[in-house]
Order: sequence, then C-alpha cells, then structure tokens
Amino acid sequence: MARILIIDDDPQVCGTIESLSTRMAHKPSKALTLDEGLRRVRQGGIDVVFLDVRLPDGNGLDILPEIVSLPEAPEVIILTGRGDPDGAELAIQQGVWDYLLKPSSVREITLTLGRALKYRDQKLAKSALENLELSGVIGESPTFKSTLRQLAEAARADSNVLVTGETGTGKELFARTIHRNSGRKGGSFVVVDCASLTESLVESTLFGHKKGAFTGAHSDRTGLVKLADGGTLFLDEVGEMPLSIQKSFLRVLQERTFRPVGGTSELQSDFRLLSATNQDLEKLVEQGEFRSDLLFRLKTMQIHLPPLRMRPEDIRILAQWQTERVCRRYGVAEKGFGSDFLPTLESYEWPGNVRELLNIMEQTVVGAGEEKTLYSMHLPRELRIKVARAQIHKMTGSDSSDDAQPGRKLGQDIFEEIFEQQLPALRDFKSMAEKAYLEELIRQCEGDVPKTLSVSGLSRSHFYALLKKYGLSL
Repeated sequence: MARILIIDDDPQVCGTIESLSTRMAHKPSKALTLDEGLRRVRQGGIDVVFLDVRLPDGNGLDILPEIVSLPEAPEVIILTGRGDPDGAELAIQQGVWDYLLKPSSVREITLTLGRALKYRDQKLAKSALENLELSGVIGESPTFKSTLRQLAEAARADSNVLVTGETGTGKELFARTIHRNSGRKGGSFVVVDCASLTESLVESTLFGHKKGAFTGAHSDRTGLVKLADGGTLFLDEVGEMPLSIQKSFLRVLQERTFRPVGGTSELQSDFRLLSATNQDLEKLVEQGEFRSDLLFRLKTMQIHLPPLRMRPEDIRILAQWQTERVCRRYGVAEKGFGSDFLPTLESYEWPGNVRELLNIMEQTVVGAGEEKTLYSMHLPRELRIKVARAQIHKMTGSDSSDDAQPGRKLGQDIFEEIFEQQLPALRDFKSMAEKAYLEELIRQCEGDVPKTLSVSGLSRSHFYALLKKYGLSL
C-alpha cells in the first residue's frame, strides 16, 4: 500500500485521484495549498505526490527543489493545464517523474501512477540492497543476487516470511539477516527448533507455564512466543511442527495472544514471524500432515534459497572467504589456491550445500598446516574420488562394471595411485582413464575383438591404434 498526496485546490481533481488511489488499494490524502502540501511532504512517508502548478499561494514548481532533495523523496507527478508556459519541459528538468495535462482520463492517471510506483519500488529495493548489513551472507552470482533482492524487500516489510531450500543452504542465516536489517533489529531473535519439540512439552516451550501447572513445574516459565515480543520469532524446520499444536499456533498468529499452561489470563506478544523448511509444505498439506490455513499464514512472503550446485559462480568466493576466516581463527599463514584446487571444488555436486563447503574448507585449511598453497590433494579423499568418478562417468558413460573381483570399480586403480598425491593435469588424467578403460574392456570381453568393438563403439583401426599407444595386447 502506497501513500499518495494530492496538492491541488480543485475538488474534482482531488476527488478523482483519491477515488482511483483507493480502488488501487493505496492510501490517498490531499492538501489544498502549497504550504500545507510542503508541510505534509516534510513529515515523510509519502510515495507519490500529484502537484498542481497553479495554486492559491504560489506556483507548485517553486517547491520542487526542496521536495526532490528530501531523504527518500517521493516521486512527483505534475498537474498542469493545457498551454501552461510552466509545462512539461521545465517540470521534467527539475526531476519530476511525469506530468499530466488537466483534465486527464482515469486511464492516463492509472497508468502514470502505476509506472511511478513500480519505478519507486525498484529504486527503493536497489537502495535497500546496497545498504544491507550482510555479515556472513556470501555470493555474487545472478541467482543469488535475486534472493538478496527478496531479502531486502522482506527486511523493509513486517510480513511473515517463509524461507525454503535444501539442507545447508543458509536458511537460518537468511532469517537472521532479515531480522538484523528490519525495524525490529532492536528486539530479540528467538529460535524455535520445531524438530526438537516434544508433544508433552511443546505448549510449555512456546507459551510458557505457571508454577504447579504440571509435575516438575517448580516455577513460572516464560515461553518463546513471549520472549519474541517486540522482535522476531523464527520457526526452524516448521514442517516438523506437531500437527496437534498447529491449530493452537494458528490462533496465536491471528490474534497475537496466548495463554501459558496453567494460566488463567491471556498474554500478548507483538512478534514478527519468520519460518524455514527444507520440506515441500504443499505436499505435506496434501498428505494431511500440515494445515493449509497455517501454511497460508506462514508464506505471506516466500524466499527460496538455491542449492550451491545452481550457483557455481559463488564457490570461489565462498572458499576464499572461509579460508581467510579459518586462517585468522587458528593463527595460521594465509593461503592461496593451486591451479587444480578450484576446478576440483567446482566439479563437486555439494549435496550438503554451503554448510558442507564451509566444513570442507575448514578441514582442508587445518590439515594443510603451514603450507601456503592449497592443492586438490589437500581436499578430503572421499571428495576427490567422487569428482574423479564423475569425470570418468562423463568421459566413458559409466563409472562401474561387473567384475570377477567383487566390489572392484572401473578406474579404481587410478584412484588408488593418484589420490595421495597432487592431481595430474586433466589431459594426463584422461589418458590414465582411457588406458584403464581399455584394460577393463579387454578383460571383460576376454580378448574377443568383435565384442570389444561392439561394447566400446570403437572402429577396428582406432582400437588397434589405442592398443599400440598404451602398449596393450589382447
């Protein structure tokens, strides 16, 4: 909802724009003189000003310089009569959004107002993004910047927000960042771990209890909902909230009131709700495991965090950030990356997302000790094996085959030879993989040339050329 101010002494013009703004779900107000209008603008909170040129106490263009110089200045739409010498060109030169010739049609006013508000939203979102406090929120990829714009919008609002994404994508970090950049940053950020709520203690945990309310209640306890009064309540893994408590919590969301266990009176809590989940809540609703009316309340706004594999451009900056951070923490020498280090990281799928990358980097930096350059060989062996198998699979179409020796994998000998040393150049690795493939092909086909050609798809001449290249025989 935008706030619209009409500075015009014509009742018909004011009435038309007020009616139109109300129908567009905005909040209009009017001022009949320049002095009154300027006073209202100085108070702030105005998004768009419709400003008449000819007013009883002066020319509207005279106050334009002050309006446009105000902090978070509103967009200005000039209202001018046909043939007015103080018309469009002069107004636009002074920084107004647009101008309208009186009388204007409802369609013209609607289009101009809609465009001005869209422009303002984009401008404020960009400004908010530039001014965000983003400690620990790392990423420069286009995909990630899109989520940052949503974060900025969420920080400016006070609506409920649902943050979704796979495990390890940083949902709680995003929620904390929204809180830290919001109007409630002076209040508490209270975390509710829905996965750890037990049926017997969930109401006491959320709403608190009075002394003697149940066995073990030796004193009054303030619930998490009340602790979030004036701040933010964060429901982590909200998909795990017991179905039995969802109805009670829905009422708390609607009324912002609750009753402690054993209490006789209602308490109030003015909190903002942020939630996070790695589950498909829509699917849980279909399965009858989550209330649809609660879901509707949770996701007034929704931000989906992309998995790390969908933002590979951010792997480098995340790895560098964590390396510097760990070096400072442990007081070890600063470290750079060898030529094979980042390509290995970028070839991994990162099922654990950012959390896994940060853990791997800490493990790698600590394990490298005083060495100043990190190479692929410093990474955990399991990660390097998965990357190598993925590369072989890409080259050969398969990373395993039936074998006379149970559990033996195609290329296993390569892995065992190279993973305790620095990785070879990719060209050399491909040759090693190609040789291993041929050896396995010959063994499985028992030297039967027609069968080897059929399985491999090689021509006879190419096959014999490869045998000669690697010194192999049938």
